Parts: sequence; C-alpha cells; structure tokens
Amino acid sequence: MRLKLVRHAPITGTLVLKSGTRVGGSKEDLEIGGMDNPVIRHPLTGVPYIPGSSIKGKMRSLLEYKTGQIGRDGEPCGCGQEPCLVCIVFGPHKTVKHNLGPTRIIVRDSMMTKKSESELEALRKEGTLYVEVKAENWIDRRTGVAGGGGLRSQERVPEGTAFDLHLSVRVFEDDKPEGILDFIKCGLKMITQDTLGSSGTRGYGWVEIKDLRVDGKEIDLDTFDIEEAIKPVLANLAGAAKERRRQ
Repeated sequence: MRLKLVRHAPITGTLVLKSGTRVGGSKEDLEIGGMDNPVIRHPLTGVPYIPGSSIKGKMRSLLEYKTGQIGRDGEPCGCGQEPCLVCIVFGPHKTVKHNLGPTRIIVRDSMMTKKSESELEALRKEGTLYVEVKAENWIDRRTGVAGGGGLRSQERVPEGTAFDLHLSVRVFEDDKPEGILDFIKCGLKMITQDTLGSSGTRGYGWVEIKDLRVDGKEIDLDTFDIEEAIKPVLANLAGAAKERRRQ
C-alpha cells in the first residue's frame, strides 16, 4: 500500500453513563483511611475522566470477538493480514513486520463535560471528589447473610454523568474509508450494548453515545445495523482464509 496520508476523519459525540461506572486509578497516593478502589482522575483538578486506552481497548476486544479474530493464548489479534480490519484499525498486536501501515484510529481521553462537572460539584464539597461510593459484599450460600471479610467499597462516577468523546481516523491513499468508519461505528455501538470499565456484570459501566458525528455526518447508533455492516468484513476474512488453504 502507499503510505500517503490523505486526511484525518473526525468522530465526536457525548458518552453518557446510564449506570455508575468505574475506570480504576492508582492507589499509590492514598491517605490513611482512603478509598481502596478509586477511579482515575486528572492529577491537577481531581475530576474523573475516561482514558482513551479504555475505550480503544474495549472496542478492539469486542470487535475481535465479533469477527473471530482472537490471537494466540487469548491475546489481541496480531495476524497482520490485509483483510483483518482489527489489525488495520487498531494495529497488529506484537507484530512488527507487516504491510498495513500505521494504526488508523486515535482515541482521545474523554474528559467530563463542564455541565456534569458543575452538577457534581456538591459531591466534591462533601469530600468524595465527583463520585459516589458503593459498598459490596458476598453472600454466604449456606446462611444467606453477608460473608465475613468480603466487604469492599468502590468509587463510581454517577449515572447521568457525561464525557466528551473525540476520535480521529487516519485515512491513507489506498484505504477504503467507508468500510473502516463503519467498522468503528460497530465498535462504538457494541460498547453501548456491553459495558465500559470494571465490574460490568454487576451493573457498572452501562453507557450510551449521543450526538455522534462521524466524518461530519450525524449517526444514530440506535438504527445503525451492526450485522449488515460486519457482513463484508466477515466475507473478506473467510475469502482470505480459503485462499490460504489453497496455497
């Protein structure tokens, strides 16, 4: 392929939490009596944010499952083959020699909107720094009461909090941008169908994406058809696999 960068296609939107969400931070600087499981925060303002790496990693893993492109021993896909949009968009894992060019997708950190920051100011004044604290425990199956030693407290960013979503997609001369952008739309919609952050199977991390614009066009993820968009991706992968078996 020709590595001539034609342009960057912007993707913007608002990521809104439909349930309390936790993306973990560091415990190294906690004071005595501090929270065991803090969320990640901006080091200067203390405002929680969602790292681009969390969004990108979740999109990649969901799309790998959707296309069946799981690497050896459960690692991210590193096949480095041209039909594999996972490797084209996100980069081939641990594969240095390939002809795919640079990773196409750039995912920025999602910062809390000024409106949500203002709405959560009351929590900051109470000393919880824009979050809620959720206590959890396990239940002894024999007695039906809380088990000993299992109590834990976790910070969560509350339901309704909004974050600015910003992605940029590198478009090279020989790329097929419509297919790449549709693949990314699939990943974004699948996040809304799955979870973001930790403890998703316990009610955390349900999100929605509003006001999505992809390369200048308004996109309604509710009506976007993942199955239709993924068909050509699966067909290309199947065709490439068949060709390799012939060789």
